[in-house]
Amino acid sequence: MYKLIEANKRNTIIIMIGFVALITAISCLFAYALNDWSVALVVLIVSALYAIIQYFIAGSLAVAMTGAREIDHKINRRLWDIVENLSIVASVPMPKIYIIDDPAPNAFATGRDPKHSLIAVTSGLLDIMDDNELAAVVAHEMSHIKNYDIRVSMITFGLVCLVGYISDIGLRMMYFGGNRRDSEENSPIGLLVVFITAIIAPVAAMIAQMAVSRQREYLADASAVKLTGYPDGMVNALKKLDIHSRPMKRQNPATEAMFISSPLKKGAINNLFSTHPSIEKRIERLEHGL
Repeated sequence: MYKLIEANKRNTIIIMIGFVALITAISCLFAYALNDWSVALVVLIVSALYAIIQYFIAGSLAVAMTGAREIDHKINRRLWDIVENLSIVASVPMPKIYIIDDPAPNAFATGRDPKHSLIAVTSGLLDIMDDNELAAVVAHEMSHIKNYDIRVSMITFGLVCLVGYISDIGLRMMYFGGNRRDSEENSPIGLLVVFITAIIAPVAAMIAQMAVSRQREYLADASAVKLTGYPDGMVNALKKLDIHSRPMKRQNPATEAMFISSPLKKGAINNLFSTHPSIEKRIERLEHGL
């Protein structure tokens, strides 16, 4: 487990370096096309400020996006006790607890580290899960906190949004002209490369996020079993999530990776870029110890 935590910390640095390199490349391409190298400098400064701010407020943004409300033991003693007991077993500070008023069964964890974390579950999840199954779901989210998955997911989420934003701004700047090279100096091939980069970069960032998130879901399932000591709890919880799966009322692709099950409406495009492996594969790994 300690090796996993250290690996996630290293992966956080690698992901940040990779995205910084991607953002730098996009910025330089746009600056070249617009014949204004100050564009690259401005983009890099704004990107750095955005990353710092996002690092500290991502948890609050996730809560706002989902409409979650914080609770205490008086509002839902059952959920409070399960979270409290598992935080002791996992040896992590007790996270803040939130409930989302939504019939779709789901849950997520977020935060920048175990000391600044939260777990949110939907009212639909509380309705369909028995205590063992609810404990398994909470243990899954607690594992994301203990393994520092929440930090990796949060940073990846913010940088994916940033890449998309920069690409969009760059395309608008090129479209409206601005301080571009005159027609004799512009290279059609160069502009085409910039255009293709602006389209492909967000997709590449989403694929990177997808790959990182899928592996962490498998690890969190296995870690949850270790925390609860009851494999059937996690398997049965996943089966119920599959049977009762439905899109949440507040859908946002940017927060999909945080949830235990995809909160988006099922469709060919959503399935292709889903940050989650299929429930069937997750159950198979647990039952066969893969």
